[in-house]
Amino acid sequence: MVLSELQNSFGHDQFRGIQREVIDRVLAGRHALVIMPTGGGKSLCYQLPAVVLHRQKTAEQKTSNAKSRPPLTLVLSPLIALMKDQVDALQAKGIEATFVNSSLTREQRQQRYKALRDGRYAILYVTPERFRKAEFRELISQREIVLLAVDEAHCISQWGHDFRPDYTCVGEFRSWIGDPPTIALTATATREVQTDICQQLRLGALDRSPQAACQLFHTGIARPNLSLLVEDVWDHDAKLDLICREVDEWKSSNTGGSGIVYFTLIRTLEEFSQQLRKRGVHHMAYHGDLPRNLRRRTQEEFMESSDVVVLATNAFGMGVDKEDIRFVLHAEVPSSIESYYQEIGRAGRDGEPARCVLLYDQNDLMTQMEFIRWSNPDADFYQRTYDLITTDIDSVRAFGYEWLHEKLCHKQRHDRRLTTVLSMMERYGVIDNGESPIDSDENSDWSGLNIMGQLPEPLQSRANLAAKLERDQKKLLGLVQYVQSEDRVAFLEEYFG
Repeated sequence: MVLSELQNSFGHDQFRGIQREVIDRVLAGRHALVIMPTGGGKSLCYQLPAVVLHRQKTAEQKTSNAKSRPPLTLVLSPLIALMKDQVDALQAKGIEATFVNSSLTREQRQQRYKALRDGRYAILYVTPERFRKAEFRELISQREIVLLAVDEAHCISQWGHDFRPDYTCVGEFRSWIGDPPTIALTATATREVQTDICQQLRLGALDRSPQAACQLFHTGIARPNLSLLVEDVWDHDAKLDLICREVDEWKSSNTGGSGIVYFTLIRTLEEFSQQLRKRGVHHMAYHGDLPRNLRRRTQEEFMESSDVVVLATNAFGMGVDKEDIRFVLHAEVPSSIESYYQEIGRAGRDGEPARCVLLYDQNDLMTQMEFIRWSNPDADFYQRTYDLITTDIDSVRAFGYEWLHEKLCHKQRHDRRLTTVLSMMERYGVIDNGESPIDSDENSDWSGLNIMGQLPEPLQSRANLAAKLERDQKKLLGLVQYVQSEDRVAFLEEYFG
């Protein structure tokens, strides 16, 4: 049945690598942690079992004539942009799948809730934050969760590079929905993070042995088709010349496909965009200050086009599953090995050769150190923010982010600590703005903002916050060590265990 489902539903004649082993493990009702490079086929490891389990459970329920809850696979993911793409792809294959997240209108959300109550859908994608909603918890209690898939599982670990507090509640969610078989998936996880993922999810001991409570499937991180290159640069002009050279070499190679040039700062991206246009280098641009509809249109055009280059911040790529990206160039130093590896992972997914070029300018390290400072506010700043919101909630609701920023940061326009604090307070359930995310967009509606609780211990502990700051600084140091290493593939293998 598994092979026929692979052919009939997914259009593949055979499995890749360890996919069959993982799928057999999950269908046997056992837990798995899958570490596989971007583009390696992680999604099939839970999508195919979801279809098989849905068919099996539905058939069993019809045969028994017993009144049972309809089966459902629940997929937890932080990537809203990717949910729609994956659901669209599944629906195109005739698989009943849907998502519920903050991108939906209230009417759309209620329609999907009704369909879920009626027993529709085999697969549901949600963010962990959705479990905060009482209406959603009541809805899910009416379905039998036959499989829980936790995508981007590194987000659950405080030692990971993209820690999300809501993920730390997933172990509790598992218990609440009946401790279903669980598969956790990520492209990057150090040994420390691997262990933490299983502990946080309450999956039991982790090992490569099939007898382990949670079996580790680790394909390694090496991708032989990627050329890992570092170019030392000393100024803006040298970077510009190297970007132009990379684009020229790609075009002259006649390999087709596309390219991504990553930047850390929006203003630097825009400066380079202007200079490249003057040199006749055609390209698109993508960053967080662009209107949402333009970002979406740019991403869609990139996906549909060949022979195209995009200049982008690291937000670009979360929803991109394009096989023929021939080069990924970092024009500025990224914040960590984890971030760097995820971004170069978008290159060469078709298995054909691709170049990954890092332009290393020591001056960029100062920018990343500033970002680390903004991402790690101290306990005093958390408390000041909380006190201001609680004592003058009406002003906050009326004037939003800009008012708060002026009160807390005064004339330091570029200080982004407040953005971090609000994000963490929202993720820990301290504040809530209904279905509208709390962000720094001047058009954001904060009228429904409410205080839901006290600051949690992790946001008050000076020792905890100092330890996180030190971890982030070490991650940047790891990037420097990668640049200086003689064997970069070996360095990555050792780093990720």
